[in-house]
Amino acid sequence: MPLGNVDLLIVGSGPAGLAAAAKAKEAGVEKVAVVERAEYPGGLLHQCIHNGFGLHYFKEDLTGPEYAHRFIGRTRELKTELCLETMVLHISSQREVTLASAKEGIWKIQPKAIILAMGCRERTRQQLLIPGTRCAGILTAGTAQRYINIDGLMPGKEVVILGSGDIGMIMARRLTLEGAEVKAVVEILPYVGGLIRNEVQCIHDFAIPLLLQHTVTKIHGTERVEAVTVAQVNGSAKPVAGTEKMVKCDTLLLSVGLIPENELSLMAGIELDPLTGGPVVDDRMETSVPGIFAGGNVVHVHDLVDNVTWEAEAAGASAAEYIRDGGKGGGKKIALKAGKNIRYIVPHTITADRGVNLYMRVREPQENVQLRIGQIYKKSLRAVRPSEMLKVSLSDREWEKFKRGGKELAVSCERKD
Repeated sequence: MPLGNVDLLIVGSGPAGLAAAAKAKEAGVEKVAVVERAEYPGGLLHQCIHNGFGLHYFKEDLTGPEYAHRFIGRTRELKTELCLETMVLHISSQREVTLASAKEGIWKIQPKAIILAMGCRERTRQQLLIPGTRCAGILTAGTAQRYINIDGLMPGKEVVILGSGDIGMIMARRLTLEGAEVKAVVEILPYVGGLIRNEVQCIHDFAIPLLLQHTVTKIHGTERVEAVTVAQVNGSAKPVAGTEKMVKCDTLLLSVGLIPENELSLMAGIELDPLTGGPVVDDRMETSVPGIFAGGNVVHVHDLVDNVTWEAEAAGASAAEYIRDGGKGGGKKIALKAGKNIRYIVPHTITADRGVNLYMRVREPQENVQLRIGQIYKKSLRAVRPSEMLKVSLSDREWEKFKRGGKELAVSCERKD
């Protein structure tokens, strides 16, 4: 039978969706359903066969499939309803959800609360506007990862990787281990776009050329990629004339950023943050539409799955509270304002009388800095980087200081005097 009356509907069964479902069940929600358009739960964790997952949450070094397996088992033990190969077509501002599947057709439900956990997608060549023909051999790093780790297919033998995001650096190592030659990892910024550990373990340890402040300006080839033109860029990220060089290759991988998947959020009339690309949320992870919560990469792009899990668990607990209290909530709202060298902060506002985790990213790398949240919180940091998210856990006692503040609280990260 099609999915019927449920108390809580979760869209997406990646690490965020599974963690939110388990937490909501443990908080007392009777009917929790997770809808997933793929044929199996776990999101992209199944193709992330490298280790490094769960170091903070489980205090263990796990692979992606191992991390997913733990949460899949947890949701099954809690008797969470899992609807695979089912697509959410539309969500209204009144929480009316339209679903479709090959077996059941199209139908509608109206849960008491919804959690959005759709994750994110990769930025493509079309969004970069790189000149050249539409030849074979151009694909995103995540697609190449699936080809190798799931399908057992090699995308090419001579590879150039544009962008130094975590997936791009991990794939540079993976391709090298599988016998391909990675000609270069090309990054337009003066620093890598991923975690330091991936730069060291995937790039430096395998002696893969890393070209910072460079970009691909043209793709050559008719039937398949034959070469790319790489050029140095200036301080405005514009190619410098006379620095072009042609690099022979048969494959170009793109690791140029992730975009939160929020088409359903827009349908529901949810306010989005132009900086993160995800919903504006309060500390309960509730969006601007009452009863609709969000967590994980659909809100903002994370670098650690552990933080995705904690954030989604907060959404699951809050959704359970919303259902139990009949939609009551609110209280004094304090907006968090991004100050010096802070690009964004999640959550955007604080309303609850309890401790909260704040997630933020800086605009540019700095050393010997002090992170400040108004006059409430100060912490010295040796170094900060845009690619590594900052997490601040504020206790209930520190929250008491918030209540005595105004309607806005500035967060800054400044070099020490």
